Formats: sequence, structure tokens, C-alpha cells
Amino acid sequence: MKVKIDRFVVSIVVVIFIAYFFPQWGIESSIIPIDTISAIGISLIFFFYGLKLSPTKLKEGIKNWKLHLLVQGSTFLVFPLLVLIFRPLIQNQEQETMWLAFFFLAALPSTVSSSVVMVSMAKGNVPAAIFNASISGIIGITITPLWMGLFINDTQTHYDFTSIYIKLIVQILLPVVLGLLLQRYTNNFAHKHSAKLTLFDKSIILLIIYKSFAESFYKNIFSAVSLLDLGVLFIGVLVLFLIVFLVTGFTARKLNLNKEDQITVQFCGTKKSLVHGTVFSKIIFGNMATVGIILLPLMLFHASQLLIISIIASKLAKRERFEE
Repeated sequence: MKVKIDRFVVSIVVVIFIAYFFPQWGIESSIIPIDTISAIGISLIFFFYGLKLSPTKLKEGIKNWKLHLLVQGSTFLVFPLLVLIFRPLIQNQEQETMWLAFFFLAALPSTVSSSVVMVSMAKGNVPAAIFNASISGIIGITITPLWMGLFINDTQTHYDFTSIYIKLIVQILLPVVLGLLLQRYTNNFAHKHSAKLTLFDKSIILLIIYKSFAESFYKNIFSAVSLLDLGVLFIGVLVLFLIVFLVTGFTARKLNLNKEDQITVQFCGTKKSLVHGTVFSKIIFGNMATVGIILLPLMLFHASQLLIISIIASKLAKRERFEE
């Protein structure tokens, strides 16, 4: 079976190389106002997200409460608790930063677009996938900072709940609400221009990734990360994904969910949003030099989950009928 290479993943790699060779464009003293551009871009991303949200489909999806609890429980409880188990093993500051990076990954909401696309490809419960992927991002605005606030004070970061929630409300929540309110007046603008808006979303994310890695490269933060460390990180994200995938599948079967719902639980409950991750990292960690390292597990997880889930979805799409 031929597996397509995701062009966005390739773009991320290219951007990281650009940040390595030309970090001066992304540092704080740069004449290019990347922080301002990305802040405006973030608000526009979530404004268009609000324009695309379907209130009708969200209302329809509420009924399947077992599925919803399982997906959201996996996203915001199972993931963080699995990473939390390893906290007592931390012995130095480098390990603390790596653990915090994994915990940040674990505390993030699920992704929207790829979850729905993969569930649709695998012939799962698409309305439930839309509901859970959409509501996950909204829940994450509250839950992710709360999880991070429990441990981030142990680092050198100034963590101010008030300022963080103000930024989240202004940059994310208000644009989403505004998008929802303006849906009736936009004549399906977001859906008509979906491809262009997706390109815009990805461009802003790539800009934030460039900024994060440029700061880290400029301050030589990655000198502490060896190839062995990178290999361990990659194995770590694969193991984390596999455990959650198996746990969600087992639990869904025990709850007697049908095959369509099982697919939705496993596909939505094992994903983490690169969009929310890059946005939240900017708001929660600010211009910390280590933010590039903080994003490393997330980007490895993003690439891995796309590859693995797409292979599984392709196989499921070929089945002739669902097994009850």
C-alpha cells in the first residue's frame, strides 16, 4: 500500500531548517514583527473556526454521551495521567524540560480537521467526530492551562493565570463566538473558501513554529538534545499513542459501542492538535528560549499520528461490512 507523505509535515521540517540557518529573523530584536503577525493570525484562525462550526451538528452529537465521555476523558485525563506517572523519575533540569514538553503534549485538545477526515475515510461516526473534535478545542481553552499550571511553576517560567486566560479569551474564545454569531451573514464563506483558509491556518502555524525554533537555535538551546535524546522522544510518543489507542479501543468494546463509534473513539481520542499546541505554547510559555524543545514531542506526535491513523483508516475503509 502506497502511503502519501503529508506535505504539511514536510513544510514543518523545512521551516525548522530555515530557523536553523536564519534564526535572526525570528528573535525578539528582529525588525520583522512576527509576534504581532502571529497574534492577529491566531485570532483569525479561530474566527474562521467559529464560522465553520455547525451548531446543528453539535446539538445532534450531544446525545451519544458514552462516546463523548470516552473521547474527552482520553484526551484530557488518560493522556496527562500516563505522562504524570513518569514525573518521579526526573533527576535534572534537562529531564524536567523534556517531561514538561511531553506533559504539554498530553494536556492538549484533540485536532479537528484530520480527526474528521480520518473517521470519514474509515467509515466511522462522522457527526460524533465533528462534535468531539470541535468541543475538544473549546474545553482545552480551560483545561490545558489548568493542567500546565500545576507544574509550570517548577520551571523558570512566570505563570500568571489571569493574563493567560485573558489572552485565551481575547485571541481564541471571542473570535470563535464572533464567528458563530456571524455565520448567518457570511453565506457559507468559510466553507466556500475552506482550502484557502486551511492554507492560511497552516501558514500561521508554520510562522509560530519558525519563531519558536529560531529563538531556541539562536540561544543554542538544542545543544543539550542529542540524536539519542531525539530517538528516545520519538519512541516515547509512539508508545504513548499506542497505549491510548489500545485503551480507548478496549474501553469502547467493553461499553458495547458499535464499530462506527469505536472508530470515532480511537481516532478522536488519540489525536493532539498541532494548531492548539503552537498557539497555546505562545500564550503559556511566551518567548521562553526552550519553547522549541517544548514543541518537539508535539511535532513528532503529529507526524506519527497522521501516518499511523491514515494507514489504519485505509485498511478499515476496505472492509465490506462492519462487525457488530
